[in-house]
Amino acid sequence: MRKTISILGCGWLGAELGKKLMSKGYIVKGSTGTAGRYNELEFSGIQPFYIRIKPESVVIDYFSFFNTDVLVIAIPPKRVENISDIFPGQMGQIIKLIRQLKIPKVLFISSTSVYEATNSVVREGEEGNTEKPSGQAILKAEKMLQEEEGLQTTIVRFGGLIGANRNPARFLAGKQNIPGNVPVNLIHRIDCVNIMTDIIEKDIWGEVLNAVSPEHPTKKEFYTKASEVTELPAPGFVETPVKYKIVNSDKLIQRLGYTFKYPSPMDYLKELQEWAYRI
Repeated sequence: MRKTISILGCGWLGAELGKKLMSKGYIVKGSTGTAGRYNELEFSGIQPFYIRIKPESVVIDYFSFFNTDVLVIAIPPKRVENISDIFPGQMGQIIKLIRQLKIPKVLFISSTSVYEATNSVVREGEEGNTEKPSGQAILKAEKMLQEEEGLQTTIVRFGGLIGANRNPARFLAGKQNIPGNVPVNLIHRIDCVNIMTDIIEKDIWGEVLNAVSPEHPTKKEFYTKASEVTELPAPGFVETPVKYKIVNSDKLIQRLGYTFKYPSPMDYLKELQEWAYRI
Protein backbone atom coordinates (compact mmCIF):
# COMPACT_ATOMS: atom_id res chain seq x y z
CA MET A 1 0.00 0.00 0.00
CA ARG A 2 1.28 3.46 -0.92
CA LYS A 3 2.10 5.72 2.01
CA THR A 4 0.42 9.09 2.43
CA ILE A 5 2.35 12.24 3.36
CA SER A 6 0.51 15.39 4.44
CA ILE A 7 2.45 18.66 4.23
CA LEU A 8 1.07 21.37 6.49
CA GLY A 9 2.32 24.55 4.85
CA CYS A 10 2.83 23.67 1.20
CA GLY A 11 4.68 26.80 0.08
CA TRP A 12 8.03 27.51 -1.58
CA LEU A 13 9.67 24.59 0.22
CA GLY A 14 6.76 22.28 1.01
CA ALA A 15 5.46 22.14 -2.56
CA GLU A 16 8.87 21.04 -3.87
CA LEU A 17 8.97 18.29 -1.26
CA GLY A 18 5.51 17.22 -2.36
CA LYS A 19 6.56 16.97 -6.01
CA LYS A 20 9.62 14.92 -5.09
CA LEU A 21 7.58 12.52 -2.95
CA MET A 22 4.97 12.10 -5.68
CA SER A 23 7.74 11.15 -8.14
CA LYS A 24 8.62 8.35 -5.71
CA GLY A 25 5.08 7.02 -5.57
CA TYR A 26 3.75 8.63 -2.38
CA ILE A 27 0.25 10.05 -2.07
CA VAL A 28 0.75 13.72 -1.14
CA LYS A 29 -1.69 16.11 0.48
CA GLY A 30 -0.77 19.78 0.86
CA SER A 31 -2.31 22.63 2.81
CA THR A 32 -2.48 26.33 2.04
CA GLY A 33 -4.33 29.36 3.30
CA THR A 34 -4.66 31.14 -0.06
CA ALA A 35 -6.80 30.48 -3.14
CA GLY A 36 -3.94 31.07 -5.59
CA ARG A 37 -1.70 28.50 -3.95
CA TYR A 38 -4.64 26.06 -3.72
CA ASN A 39 -4.95 26.08 -7.50
CA GLU A 40 -1.19 25.69 -7.96
CA LEU A 41 -1.13 22.63 -5.72
CA GLU A 42 -4.05 21.06 -7.54
CA PHE A 43 -2.37 21.68 -10.90
CA SER A 44 0.86 20.03 -9.67
CA GLY A 45 -0.95 16.86 -8.61
CA ILE A 46 -0.75 17.49 -4.86
CA GLN A 47 -4.15 17.02 -3.20
CA PRO A 48 -4.97 20.57 -1.98
CA PHE A 49 -6.60 21.47 1.34
CA TYR A 50 -7.48 24.85 2.77
CA ILE A 51 -6.19 25.12 6.34
CA ARG A 52 -5.44 28.09 8.59
CA ILE A 53 -4.02 27.43 12.04
CA LYS A 54 -4.90 29.97 14.73
CA PRO A 55 -3.80 29.89 18.39
CA GLU A 56 -7.40 29.29 19.44
CA SER A 57 -8.81 27.26 16.54
CA VAL A 58 -8.24 25.58 13.17
CA VAL A 59 -10.04 26.65 10.01
CA ILE A 60 -10.13 23.64 7.68
CA ASP A 61 -12.19 22.41 4.72
CA TYR A 62 -11.69 18.64 5.15
CA PHE A 63 -10.22 16.83 8.15
CA SER A 64 -9.15 13.99 5.85
CA PHE A 65 -5.92 15.97 5.39
CA PHE A 66 -4.85 14.55 8.75
CA ASN A 67 -5.47 10.94 7.72
CA THR A 68 -1.83 10.32 6.93
CA ASP A 69 1.21 8.17 7.65
CA VAL A 70 3.52 11.17 8.14
CA LEU A 71 2.66 14.80 8.87
CA VAL A 72 5.24 17.35 7.71
CA ILE A 73 4.84 20.65 9.59
CA ALA A 74 6.35 23.45 7.51
CA ILE A 75 4.73 26.60 8.89
CA PRO A 76 7.30 29.08 10.19
CA PRO A 77 6.29 31.60 12.86
CA LYS A 78 5.23 34.95 11.46
CA ARG A 79 7.02 38.11 12.50
CA VAL A 80 4.32 39.49 14.74
CA GLU A 81 4.14 40.75 18.30
CA ASN A 82 3.81 38.03 20.95
CA ILE A 83 5.01 35.34 18.54
CA SER A 84 6.55 33.45 21.48
CA ASP A 85 2.96 32.80 22.61
CA ILE A 86 1.14 32.70 19.26
CA PHE A 87 3.24 30.02 17.54
CA PRO A 88 3.15 27.57 20.48
CA GLY A 89 -0.61 28.20 20.58
CA GLN A 90 -0.85 27.20 16.92
CA MET A 91 1.23 24.11 17.65
CA GLY A 92 -1.14 23.20 20.46
CA GLN A 93 -4.03 23.17 17.97
CA ILE A 94 -2.05 20.95 15.61
CA ILE A 95 -1.17 18.54 18.41
CA LYS A 96 -4.86 18.21 19.33
CA LEU A 97 -5.53 17.00 15.79
CA ILE A 98 -2.48 14.71 15.83
CA ARG A 99 -3.81 13.15 19.02
CA GLN A 100 -7.41 12.96 17.81
CA LEU A 101 -6.53 11.35 14.46
CA LYS A 102 -3.67 9.24 15.83
CA ILE A 103 -0.97 10.48 13.44
CA PRO A 104 2.08 8.30 14.17
CA LYS A 105 4.97 10.36 12.79
CA VAL A 106 5.82 14.07 12.42
CA LEU A 107 8.62 15.79 10.55
CA PHE A 108 8.89 19.31 11.98
CA ILE A 109 10.70 21.93 9.90
CA SER A 110 12.56 24.07 12.39
CA SER A 111 15.23 26.75 12.11
CA THR A 112 18.77 27.53 13.21
CA SER A 113 17.33 30.67 14.82
CA VAL A 114 16.96 28.48 17.94
CA TYR A 115 20.72 28.84 18.54
CA GLU A 116 22.37 31.59 20.50
CA ALA A 117 25.16 33.51 18.77
CA THR A 118 28.18 32.40 20.82
CA ASN A 119 31.05 33.22 18.42
CA SER A 120 31.59 29.49 18.03
CA VAL A 121 30.37 26.27 16.42
CA VAL A 122 26.95 25.12 17.67
CA ARG A 123 25.53 21.59 17.55
CA GLU A 124 22.29 19.91 18.49
CA GLY A 125 21.75 20.24 22.24
CA GLU A 126 23.69 23.54 22.45
CA GLU A 127 20.78 25.92 21.87
CA GLY A 128 21.65 28.37 24.66
CA ASN A 129 19.47 31.47 25.12
CA THR A 130 18.52 32.68 21.68
CA GLU A 131 17.73 36.38 21.56
CA LYS A 132 15.26 36.02 18.67
CA PRO A 133 11.54 35.80 19.55
CA SER A 134 11.06 33.48 16.55
CA GLY A 135 13.77 31.17 17.89
CA GLN A 136 12.15 31.12 21.33
CA ALA A 137 8.77 30.31 19.77
CA ILE A 138 10.20 27.48 17.67
CA LEU A 139 11.99 25.95 20.66
CA LYS A 140 8.71 25.89 22.57
CA ALA A 141 7.00 24.21 19.61
CA GLU A 142 9.79 21.63 19.30
CA LYS A 143 9.46 20.73 22.96
CA MET A 144 5.68 20.34 22.71
CA LEU A 145 6.05 17.82 19.88
CA GLN A 146 8.88 15.95 21.59
CA GLU A 147 6.84 15.60 24.79
CA GLU A 148 3.70 14.29 23.06
CA GLU A 149 3.31 10.71 24.20
CA GLY A 150 3.23 8.06 21.48
CA LEU A 151 4.33 10.47 18.73
CA GLN A 152 7.55 9.89 16.78
CA THR A 153 8.97 13.28 15.84
CA THR A 154 12.09 14.28 13.93
CA ILE A 155 13.10 17.93 13.94
CA VAL A 156 15.18 19.41 11.12
CA ARG A 157 16.72 22.81 11.76
CA PHE A 158 17.35 24.47 8.39
CA GLY A 159 19.62 27.44 7.87
CA GLY A 160 18.73 30.34 5.57
CA LEU A 161 17.11 29.07 2.38
CA ILE A 162 18.57 29.78 -1.06
CA GLY A 163 17.93 28.44 -4.54
CA ALA A 164 15.31 28.40 -7.29
CA ASN A 165 13.74 31.83 -7.76
CA ARG A 166 15.24 33.31 -4.59
CA ASN A 167 17.95 35.78 -5.55
CA PRO A 168 20.07 36.15 -2.40
CA ALA A 169 21.52 39.49 -3.55
CA ARG A 170 18.18 41.27 -3.27
CA PHE A 171 18.12 40.92 0.53
CA LEU A 172 21.09 43.27 0.99
CA ALA A 173 21.23 45.10 -2.37
CA GLY A 174 22.62 48.61 -1.91
CA LYS A 175 22.50 48.52 1.90
CA GLN A 176 25.39 50.02 3.81
CA ASN A 177 27.33 49.53 7.05
CA ILE A 178 26.69 45.79 7.23
CA PRO A 179 29.08 43.74 9.40
CA GLY A 180 30.81 41.54 6.83
CA ASN A 181 33.07 39.18 8.78
CA VAL A 182 30.19 36.97 9.87
CA PRO A 183 29.93 33.35 8.64
CA VAL A 184 26.66 32.49 6.89
CA ASN A 185 24.53 29.43 7.63
CA LEU A 186 22.69 28.70 4.39
CA ILE A 187 21.22 25.71 2.58
CA HIS A 188 19.91 25.18 -0.95
CA ARG A 189 16.29 24.13 -1.46
CA ILE A 190 17.40 21.01 -3.36
CA ASP A 191 19.37 19.83 -0.32
CA CYS A 192 16.39 20.62 1.95
CA VAL A 193 14.07 18.49 -0.18
CA ASN A 194 16.58 15.63 -0.47
CA ILE A 195 17.16 15.61 3.29
CA MET A 196 13.44 15.55 4.14
CA THR A 197 12.86 12.78 1.60
CA ASP A 198 15.73 10.74 3.06
CA ILE A 199 14.29 11.06 6.57
CA ILE A 200 10.90 9.78 5.42
CA GLU A 201 12.27 6.99 3.23
CA LYS A 202 14.87 5.80 5.75
CA ASP A 203 12.40 6.02 8.65
CA ILE A 204 14.60 8.30 10.77
CA TRP A 205 12.52 9.31 13.80
CA GLY A 206 13.19 10.68 17.26
CA GLU A 207 16.05 12.89 16.06
CA VAL A 208 17.03 16.55 16.08
CA LEU A 209 19.20 17.40 13.06
CA ASN A 210 20.90 20.57 11.89
CA ALA A 211 20.74 21.05 8.12
CA VAL A 212 23.16 23.69 6.85
CA SER A 213 25.74 23.58 4.06
CA PRO A 214 29.02 22.40 5.62
CA GLU A 215 31.01 25.41 4.33
CA HIS A 216 30.44 28.88 5.77
CA PRO A 217 31.80 31.78 3.70
CA THR A 218 31.53 35.22 5.27
CA LYS A 219 28.55 37.42 4.63
CA LYS A 220 30.84 39.80 2.72
CA GLU A 221 32.16 37.03 0.45
CA PHE A 222 28.75 35.57 -0.31
CA TYR A 223 26.67 38.70 -0.86
CA THR A 224 29.37 40.58 -2.77
CA LYS A 225 29.59 37.68 -5.21
CA ALA A 226 25.80 37.34 -5.34
CA SER A 227 25.50 41.01 -6.30
CA GLU A 228 28.17 40.64 -8.96
CA VAL A 229 26.52 37.58 -10.51
CA THR A 230 23.00 39.00 -10.54
CA GLU A 231 23.99 42.60 -11.35
CA LEU A 232 22.34 44.17 -8.32
CA PRO A 233 23.90 47.03 -6.32
CA ALA A 234 26.57 45.63 -3.99
CA PRO A 235 26.13 46.11 -0.25
CA GLY A 236 28.63 48.14 1.73
CA PHE A 237 30.35 46.10 4.42
CA VAL A 238 32.21 47.21 7.56
CA GLU A 239 34.63 45.41 9.87
CA THR A 240 32.53 46.00 12.99
CA PRO A 241 32.61 42.82 15.09
CA VAL A 242 29.25 41.24 15.92
CA LYS A 243 28.26 37.96 17.51
CA TYR A 244 27.91 34.97 15.21
CA LYS A 245 27.40 31.21 15.17
CA ILE A 246 28.56 28.42 12.87
CA VAL A 247 25.90 25.71 12.70
CA ASN A 248 27.39 22.23 12.44
CA SER A 249 25.61 19.54 10.36
CA ASP A 250 27.89 16.56 11.04
CA LYS A 251 25.17 14.64 12.88
CA LEU A 252 22.85 14.80 9.88
CA ILE A 253 25.60 13.79 7.45
CA GLN A 254 26.46 10.76 9.58
CA ARG A 255 22.90 9.76 10.51
CA LEU A 256 21.57 9.90 6.95
CA GLY A 257 24.80 9.14 5.11
CA TYR A 258 24.03 12.39 3.29
CA THR A 259 26.18 14.17 0.69
CA PHE A 260 25.27 17.81 0.05
CA LYS A 261 24.64 18.80 -3.57
CA TYR A 262 25.72 22.31 -2.55
CA PRO A 263 28.38 21.84 0.16
CA SER A 264 29.06 25.59 -0.05
CA PRO A 265 26.58 28.40 -0.76
CA MET A 266 29.21 29.69 -3.22
CA ASP A 267 28.47 26.62 -5.39
CA TYR A 268 24.99 27.99 -6.01
CA LEU A 269 26.43 31.35 -7.07
CA LYS A 270 28.74 29.62 -9.55
CA GLU A 271 25.68 27.89 -10.99
CA LEU A 272 23.85 31.21 -11.30
CA GLN A 273 26.85 32.72 -13.07
CA GLU A 274 27.12 29.84 -15.53
CA TRP A 275 23.39 30.07 -16.24
CA ALA A 276 23.70 33.83 -16.91
CA TYR A 277 26.47 33.23 -19.43
CA ARG A 278 24.30 30.77 -21.37
CA ILE A 279 21.40 33.15 -22.00
